[in-house]
Amino acid sequence: VIVFALLGSSRHLVVGADSATAAIMAAGLAPLAPAASAQYVTLAGMLAIITGVFLILGRLLQIGFLADFLSRSVLIGFLTGVGVHIAWQQLPKMLGVASVQSDLASISWVTAGLSAPIVCFVIVARLISKRIPAALIAIVASIVLGAFSDVSAHGIELLGNVPSGLPKIGFPHGAWSAMPHLWGVAGAMFLVILAQSAGTSSAYANRYRESLDENRDLLALGLSNIAAGLSGTFVVNGSPTKSEMVDDAGGRSQLAMLSTAGVVVIVLLTLTRPLESLPTAALASVVFMIGVGLVDVAGLRQVLRMRRNEFFVAFITTLTVVFVGIEQGVILAMILSVIDHLRRSYRPNDTVLTLAADGHLHAVPLHDGVPISPGVVVYHFSASIYFANAERFRDEVLALTEIASATIKVVVVDASGIADVDYSGGQMMLELIEQLSERGVQLIIANAPEDVRREFTIYGVAALLGENAYFTTVSSALRAFRST
Repeated sequence: VIVFALLGSSRHLVVGADSATAAIMAAGLAPLAPAASAQYVTLAGMLAIITGVFLILGRLLQIGFLADFLSRSVLIGFLTGVGVHIAWQQLPKMLGVASVQSDLASISWVTAGLSAPIVCFVIVARLISKRIPAALIAIVASIVLGAFSDVSAHGIELLGNVPSGLPKIGFPHGAWSAMPHLWGVAGAMFLVILAQSAGTSSAYANRYRESLDENRDLLALGLSNIAAGLSGTFVVNGSPTKSEMVDDAGGRSQLAMLSTAGVVVIVLLTLTRPLESLPTAALASVVFMIGVGLVDVAGLRQVLRMRRNEFFVAFITTLTVVFVGIEQGVILAMILSVIDHLRRSYRPNDTVLTLAADGHLHAVPLHDGVPISPGVVVYHFSASIYFANAERFRDEVLALTEIASATIKVVVVDASGIADVDYSGGQMMLELIEQLSERGVQLIIANAPEDVRREFTIYGVAALLGENAYFTTVSSALRAFRST
């Protein structure tokens, strides 16, 4: 907590123990040592250090940019799924059963009777003012209830023994034969930490319109995990639950986490005994409301209303997080975001420019394209030209030369929307120029960015087009052909 608070760029990401990485660790260490044994603790510390090294290597390779592949709509779906996932996990403890699905008939009504008022209190407090520390009030009141009444005799489970004292600092020794296995487990954790921490920090940066340095956060997460391993604990991760808990309490910077660390030290040294009287149902109820707070139905409705295809991507992300897992959900979110981007760049909203009644250029759908002046058609391509859409570019340009109502002699390409041309795109342009030449059609480039003009020169496109084939604007190109 302290290391990330001092070194991280995110003002809101809370780093600590997390269910996603804990589950991976438990599955990875199960074949190596009995749970809670000294060997298990040693392996957990070594695993944290190895994971920290992976994260630092990720910083050196600057792969924090992967966080940019989470669109805002996907982040809404991701956090909504996390909220549902968190809330559902708390229901058994709130109802006093092992499983909601199989033990619903065995609900402990006493436990449920404790959970329900806490949930209602938090809801009412939020409606009155979000500045009311409802969760803290509920926890303190529950501790008092557990300490001064015999609630455990009525079947209400208490938190129980909480070890006191500070952890010892030192490198975990032994079990070197398990290193090959630990590398694989650490690799899986690295991916989950990268995806989940990036997703959570990006969501809060977008919410509060703040800047974010993903590579700096990777370094901070790496050092945090090394510190965790040296202090005898296991892998730490950016936690959506804890981040929302702090945000809900009004925390707006890492100063809140430094304060929390100070309070934790005091509690570990002097106040662990009162925590033993905290009913687990009360804690689960508070966490349940944190999960509910992450569910953004209004955001999903807005995405559905404005971009239906992005809504389906966000909704699939939500379902994956709920029914499969948080780590799988955030990785799928990245994949779906990339696929959606590729779909748009493969089939961009290409148009033909015509002259409106006021004399200004006006974009119309490709199939409605008409010559802007006798023998001249202006084509606007709104994406970079790369291997996937290069043939589409060529087919659309050739189709424009076959307009039945006119004989096309010049195709002006408005290149203002083209940011890059890859090798396949360059080769396609060479072939297209030759095909147009065979039809007696000249290709003209207007509004091309300097980088695109340089790429055309490298690929030989500029030489094939000729010296007079570039114009700074579409209007200047049209004037040149009207004067000839």
